[in-house]
Amino acid sequence: MTIVALESTETGQTAAPRKFSNPDVTITGEPRAQVPFQGYETVWFNTGTLCNIACQNCYIDSSPKNDQLVYLTRAEVGRFLDEARQIPKKPSLIGFTGGEPFMNPDIIGMLEDCLFQGFSVLVLTNAMRPMQRHREALQELQTRFPGRLSLRVSLDHYEQEGHEEIRGARTWQPALEGLAWLAKHSFDVSIAGRLLWTIDEDEMRRGYQQLFSQVGLDINAADSRRLILFPEMLDDDNTPEVSEGCWKKLNLSPRDVMCASSRMVIKRKGAESPTVVACTLLPYAKDFELGGTLEDARSTVSLNHRHCSRFCVLGKASCRVD
Repeated sequence: MTIVALESTETGQTAAPRKFSNPDVTITGEPRAQVPFQGYETVWFNTGTLCNIACQNCYIDSSPKNDQLVYLTRAEVGRFLDEARQIPKKPSLIGFTGGEPFMNPDIIGMLEDCLFQGFSVLVLTNAMRPMQRHREALQELQTRFPGRLSLRVSLDHYEQEGHEEIRGARTWQPALEGLAWLAKHSFDVSIAGRLLWTIDEDEMRRGYQQLFSQVGLDINAADSRRLILFPEMLDDDNTPEVSEGCWKKLNLSPRDVMCASSRMVIKRKGAESPTVVACTLLPYAKDFELGGTLEDARSTVSLNHRHCSRFCVLGKASCRVD
């Protein structure tokens, strides 16, 4: 029987165990859920945590001042692409996230390298001014590599008031302008929203559908692959831990969780080189740092974080593209 370690206090008394404190067992002593790596479907690159805006409850705290994750360079990304090409079943998708990826000065070169080497590419963006500065280059990439470049635009609500409640004043119109430009030029676009309000999902999707029609965006809001509504990732532990027994209870498989088939490359401020982490949602959690190469990062992941529970397992959400 596994005993959960208890913390000691200054008075010498035994403290109650905390959730998500033991990678092997839950607070109740059950075996913690583990996710064996199944092979690479997606390699993500976090281009840096700097962003042109600061959103409420951003899971990675991106802002115009946060540089905890510094800009990856084209050469650094290229090293991982070289490794990815050598994998017998190479990844089908390369994803770019941030921060705002289009603030990275090397972003267009990175995209070109990925596309030239035969990968499909997904970029997560707010579609605001940083992206719009690259309109000509994006059109050129789309022309050279048709059908292989996709963009997922963050639009937190289908109305201005809700969107700006999260993203701040004067963020709605620039985002719509960028989205309208992408639609006009026939880019492959999907939308990421948030299930933050007391509106049920069906009503949210109907509201987005009306917006898409106004913008001229050919997206079926009922398609969960084209309109992705993410659950919130609150900064507390008020969510159940996930034990091995939960897979059967929830009718899920470890293969369904995104860390079964994807990893993310980051570069911490002050670090000499990039490193690979298990999940796009956990760039700061050192326990989820897996090594300096894609090969090193093939290890099994212990679901020992509140985001694992709230977002991935109970929320059944994923950043990957099915």
